Amino acid sequence: MRREAGARSFERGDSYFKSGKVSSFVEHEGTLAANVQGTRSYRVKLFMVRGRIRCDCNCPLGQGGVFCKHGVAAGLAWLQAKPGRAPGKKSARSSGATMEDVRAWLLSQDKSTLAGMLMEQAMDDDKLRRRLLFTVAKKSARGPDLDTYRKAIDQAVNEEVEDYQDVYNYASGIGEGIDSIDELLKEGRASEALELSEYAFQALEGAIGSVDDSDGHVGGLLERLQDIHLKAARKAKPDPVTLAGRLFEWELHGNWGAFHGTAETYAALLGKKGLAEFRKLAEAEWAKVPPLQGGQRDADGYGRRYRITQLMENLAKQSGDVDALVTIRKRDRSSPRAYLRIAEAYKENGKGDGALEWAEAGRKAFPKDADFRLLEFLADEYHRRKRHDEAMAIAWGYFTAHPSLEPYKTLKRHAGKAGRWKEWRLKAVEFLRRRVAKAKATHAGPWAGSPPEDRSELVRILLWQRDLEAAWREAKAGGCSPALWLQLAEKREKAHPAEALPIYQRLIEPTLGQTNNEAYSRAVALLRKVQGLMGRLGKKKEFGRYLESVRAGNRQKRNFIKLLERGRWK
Repeated sequence: MRREAGARSFERGDSYFKSGKVSSFVEHEGTLAANVQGTRSYRVKLFMVRGRIRCDCNCPLGQGGVFCKHGVAAGLAWLQAKPGRAPGKKSARSSGATMEDVRAWLLSQDKSTLAGMLMEQAMDDDKLRRRLLFTVAKKSARGPDLDTYRKAIDQAVNEEVEDYQDVYNYASGIGEGIDSIDELLKEGRASEALELSEYAFQALEGAIGSVDDSDGHVGGLLERLQDIHLKAARKAKPDPVTLAGRLFEWELHGNWGAFHGTAETYAALLGKKGLAEFRKLAEAEWAKVPPLQGGQRDADGYGRRYRITQLMENLAKQSGDVDALVTIRKRDRSSPRAYLRIAEAYKENGKGDGALEWAEAGRKAFPKDADFRLLEFLADEYHRRKRHDEAMAIAWGYFTAHPSLEPYKTLKRHAGKAGRWKEWRLKAVEFLRRRVAKAKATHAGPWAGSPPEDRSELVRILLWQRDLEAAWREAKAGGCSPALWLQLAEKREKAHPAEALPIYQRLIEPTLGQTNNEAYSRAVALLRKVQGLMGRLGKKKEFGRYLESVRAGNRQKRNFIKLLERGRWK
């Protein structure tokens, strides 16, 4: 368990175990089950897979496949209760009833007694009740009872989810219904599986928006339903025109993308008639979409318009009609990004002149609001035609408008293509120096009254280039941010301890000024750095006095003082 869970989870699980948080502990056929009380009661199972212990827990970490602290606590409880015995082996002197005893007793009872117990439990256990309903619905003498399936699906989908912790169980309940639909398909009931998968899909899509699905448990069910639907359609072979209508509606109105690209996915099932119907429906909807020019916005741009545009583009790509794809994209010229998409369509299909023409048109249409991706595309097209000066004019303009590391990297890439990086590097560094000097001279920062700019961006760029000495000189000459000073100190402390020491010392008080536990931990780490450097410089005694001054100046920060007291400073 220590190996599987890791030191931290093992330590926390040990604390849970020693605090008596494990209850309802049982063992049966190599599986250990328990309830562990954390922020809520969690259900834990431990079992072996190919010689390795595994944990199944409904806590957030356990749902992600992690061997969590609750699993550790349950395992430690078993080890204490059954020392020296492997799971599933009954002790000769076992005290108390075991699950093996329960199984033996159940086998001795008549059906009526067992049915009564199951019915009583099912009235309190939603999961068991749905499982029984699906089983009975599937085994009906008249064939699968689809109404019972629908009701069970509705109950699972409409179950109340009070908080994030309940989402996994919520998804598991719906998953049981999907399992049952999948079983119908495997048993040759393709038509029923097709109908139920559509019903479940619509019900779930309507409910997913009200659930916190951060971990994707519920969204994954939509994908699974689509997979079952496709397999069922292949076996049931529904009318292609009717299928086309249903698929079109789902793709147009769906909010979660589960049925994206259905014309291609279901092409073999739709055939010529189905695809023709699908295209007819799409073109009728597309005709309602108004063209957009510069600055115009569609209120439904990220909803219905986006979906029908994607649908039409997929149809054009499927048919290999480049002109049709370009015509679709030309309906939206409202932004630099829209022009870029037109240019990309030309380029992807080997029409370089059209790509350049539309990239230039986009830059001209939005001279003050050029999109970085459009500018990059245009510069690359100029390079491809050996028009390096025009490409560098674009890269330089973007760098001077946004003088920071990422635009500098872009400038380097383009200057490299032009074979002139040394020249442009010197120009960029000098530009940054002049910019800082001008800001200091006018005392004009990003807003009125702000302090003058330092050389942070230049230092950051030089560090990226691994020119440590130049970065150090620039920081000393014009200053930089605390984070960059810390990087400089860490990189120089080995060879230049006397230079790194005062940097660490300067950073301690501002760090403590943030007054939170994370900052206090960082301050202690900085003190460790100071201690090590002072030791190297022969100043061990001075460190003791320095540490006491830090302690005296921050006595009101109780959590920080506690951290200091835990440390060994000698």
